[in-house]
Amino acid sequence: MSVDAGLHIRPATAEDAGLILHFIRELAIYEKAESSVQTDETGIRESLFGADAKAQALVCERDGQAIGYAVYFHNYSTWLGRNGIYLEDLYVSPEHRGCGAGKALLQHIARLAVAQGCGRFEWSVLDWNTPAIDFYRAAGALPQDEWTVYRLQGEALCRFAEG
Repeated sequence: MSVDAGLHIRPATAEDAGLILHFIRELAIYEKAESSVQTDETGIRESLFGADAKAQALVCERDGQAIGYAVYFHNYSTWLGRNGIYLEDLYVSPEHRGCGAGKALLQHIARLAVAQGCGRFEWSVLDWNTPAIDFYRAAGALPQDEWTVYRLQGEALCRFAEG
């Protein structure tokens, strides 16, 4: 896939909070989970750009128009004894897919991982999302079938924390 010469990737800023929320909602609709989005623009601004922010975001623009985004954060591998990067979201609006924006975002974060000495770069993908799976496989990524993700959230997390 060739990369469109009009693409530009930049770090997101607090002023992008509304834009990022827009993309998050588009992604949630695509993933058939629109009702799962529980944040708002203030939540995005505080969690991504506040003093204690742990995650970072990128915006991909094509000829000056924002067409996609990525959110990532650092994790740690005890087995490697090194940090890694976990990609939380990678999204390009449907009308802009195929121009190389997704690949450019993925490569941008891969370059950050290499430059920072990270031991891995990983993410999760829904098992029904064949276009994304094909895209990631074409990039050389391999599924980690031996692992199953577990999650505590909401009421279950609070109950467990309380003992």
